[in-house]
Amino acid sequence: QVQMMESGGNLVQAGGSLRLSCTASGLTFDNYNMGWFRQAPGKEREGVSCINRSGGITYYAESVKGRFTISRDNTKKTLYLQMSTLKPEDTAMYYCAAGSGFWSGCRSGYYNYWGQGTQVTVSS
Repeated sequence: QVQMMESGGNLVQAGGSLRLSCTASGLTFDNYNMGWFRQAPGKEREGVSCINRSGGITYYAESVKGRFTISRDNTKKTLYLQMSTLKPEDTAMYYCAAGSGFWSGCRSGYYNYWGQGTQVTVSS
């Protein structure tokens, strides 16, 4: 049974930093592209940042470029998202996802497994 467990969400002031983690079990982690997605109340889910199997290719949404960094540790089966210079508009539930198909950036339809999410709230 595949499980994806996110952690690291919190309430933080604007300009602050957080690091999200996602630990996967029940799958061969390095066979999967991984991604972070977020959904704010009343908005559609969006792809924030994604990374390919080896970690050699990454994608970032324009809104987070230069502020967020995605990384993965295949030996620990863990995905990370380092978030800096946080803004109130970054407030959302953040989900990690795993996709077994070819690299497609952050197109959510190509991701098979999803976590339950971790809440990030940025106060102004």
